[in-house]
Amino acid sequence: MAITTKPVRRTAPRLPFRSLLRDWQLYILILVPLAFFVTFKYVPMFGAVIAFKDYNIFKGIWGSPWVGFETFKEIFQMQGFYLALRNTFMLNLLDLLVSFPLPILLAIVLNELRIQWFKRGAQMVLYLPHFISWVIIGGIAIQLFATNTGIVNNVLKSLNLEAIPFLTEPVYWVFTYLGIGIWQSAGWGTIIYLAALTGINKDLYEAADVDGASRLRKIWHITLPGIKPTIIILLIINIGHMASIGFDRPFVLSNPLVTDVSEVISTYVYKTGIQSARYTIATAIGLFQAVIGLIFLLSADLISRKVNDQGIW
Repeated sequence: MAITTKPVRRTAPRLPFRSLLRDWQLYILILVPLAFFVTFKYVPMFGAVIAFKDYNIFKGIWGSPWVGFETFKEIFQMQGFYLALRNTFMLNLLDLLVSFPLPILLAIVLNELRIQWFKRGAQMVLYLPHFISWVIIGGIAIQLFATNTGIVNNVLKSLNLEAIPFLTEPVYWVFTYLGIGIWQSAGWGTIIYLAALTGINKDLYEAADVDGASRLRKIWHITLPGIKPTIIILLIINIGHMASIGFDRPFVLSNPLVTDVSEVISTYVYKTGIQSARYTIATAIGLFQAVIGLIFLLSADLISRKVNDQGIW
């Protein structure tokens, strides 16, 4: 009995430019963010060599003499650097403990609301502070919390209570700093979690309703596990930013009376490196921040993979 075999079809290799021609609109769209990252993120990396040179603005980067790690030795001998580093870690850690869980809670509460007009109005009110400049927020903070002229303290004085030094005492300043930061960023942070909540299968909630689960039970057993990967990724990213901090927020809220807690790496670089034209110092501190941030990011990702079998990549 003869055995017949079907001829094997040979598929032609896919040409790489075929998908390019088919989806050329998408490739054009991605060129804009790609150009942004190349121009403002990768090209400036070449300037990191300034940290290893006695940079002279007139000689340029390549004309300035090489000094190796002498700049880093000088930085590690500065007392102000250790103060700024301590404050950076302290404020970022407090922000992580206080500000990180709040967007999760807000997203869950907004997701549970059933009155749509109230839900949309609450979202608008929560998102709005994110679009206000920190310069304006700093002015509002002074008008509200100034010890002698602030609205809050004027109300307290009218009630025969003592004024609270929100902006002039280190401990009160830290609480004010955290509170204003929560007000400015918590609403915007809920957007990511609300997007993650839309990906949860609605059949799970219906099955929980059939089983008689309460609302809190559904949140604990369905909602939180559903957004767990998003929480882990954002937590790892935030831990990676522990060594860096924005310039606007501490700068506009700071004053000479609270320098012991408000002087952070970004403001220290501005005062020591930029205002004094010591660009080598500024670049070296920035490079130090980047290395420490990378170590924190990789460590957090490794721990997350060991504990939860989930990471950032």
